[in-house]
Amino acid sequence: MTVGGSTIERELASLAHWPHRAQPVGAAERQTRLASARRAMAAIGIDALLVSAGPSLRYFTGVTWSPTERLVALLLPVSGEPIVICPAFEIGSLEAELVIAADIRLWQEDDDPAALVRDATAPGATLALDPLLPFAMAERLRMNRNVVDGGPVIDGLRMIKSPAELALMQQAKAMTIEVQRRAARILTPGIRASTVRRFIDDAHRALGAAGSTFCAVQFGRATAFPHGLPGDQSLEEDQLVLVDTGCLVDGYHSDITRTYAFGRVDDSIRTTWNLEHEAQAAAFAAVRPGETCERIDAAARQVLERAGLGPGYRLPGLPHRTGHGIGLAIHEPAYLVRGDKTVLRPGMCFSNEPMIVVPDRYGVRLEDHFHVTETGAAWFTEPQRTIDRPFDTTE
Repeated sequence: MTVGGSTIERELASLAHWPHRAQPVGAAERQTRLASARRAMAAIGIDALLVSAGPSLRYFTGVTWSPTERLVALLLPVSGEPIVICPAFEIGSLEAELVIAADIRLWQEDDDPAALVRDATAPGATLALDPLLPFAMAERLRMNRNVVDGGPVIDGLRMIKSPAELALMQQAKAMTIEVQRRAARILTPGIRASTVRRFIDDAHRALGAAGSTFCAVQFGRATAFPHGLPGDQSLEEDQLVLVDTGCLVDGYHSDITRTYAFGRVDDSIRTTWNLEHEAQAAAFAAVRPGETCERIDAAARQVLERAGLGPGYRLPGLPHRTGHGIGLAIHEPAYLVRGDKTVLRPGMCFSNEPMIVVPDRYGVRLEDHFHVTETGAAWFTEPQRTIDRPFDTTE
């Protein structure tokens, strides 16, 4: 081990698989999702919905595949048996994961899979497409079909999380906050960012996740760049530390950022940190059912603009949206950003991360997640309280 090796080994040795694991989403809930999709389709005149490989296919069928150039998809008619389209040589893998009853239609490598979709839908039918379906495939499906955006159905359902989904997300975020806490303990002068990233990945695995889905570790000036700088930094005394990481639990994401002082930092940094904390709290306080997503973004920006930052996306200030939806995808609709007029409803889940960037000097991002309740919002993880003590016994 490099710098801090004994501490790293001790922290990892003390971790064990998460003791109270949330239950995976079951087949019954997926059937409920299919029924809800059909009601939404009927309400807006859609005859069939095509859901391509990726998080939405997993949402409806349990199949965890990522999209490739080969079409793997669910074709859901407004009535009748669901159809799953798959390359013939993948049938064994498909059947091992598929948790809904479906008519499986296979295609060989020299076939056109779009023909299977066309054969299953009548000429003139209204076919709604997954918004993440590749453009080339979408164009092949237009022949004699009225092709429309399937986002209102797919995203409309996925934005509202069930109690089972909320429990899975709660576990993922609790695991990551524990990993963040342990990562702060291993920091020592000279430690490399790559060593911290490896520790975070190992710690997620020790808790029962399949490693980190991503990990950013930034020191000092690198914190001024929302997604960091190339190279492998070494930590120095009296630097600002920013760690952003997450994991998956049954496909559901965590994504948590902590920014804190390693030693003593300038008073200007402390002032900015306190302002960031205030902006995050203002965004949270603005959440209530019936409010719009853009209003939450505005609440955070008002705090920053009163302090002379911005306005808008100008720097120093907040260069990106205040938050994003999260679930089976780490970034998914809706978004806490100007122009997104999506109305908040109970069960929606968002990040809250109104980062402040002081160009080429430093940045402060505090990122936690909340879900919309009947009366406001509830945190999945409690926000960081101070710049010097990022973790305490209440978190």
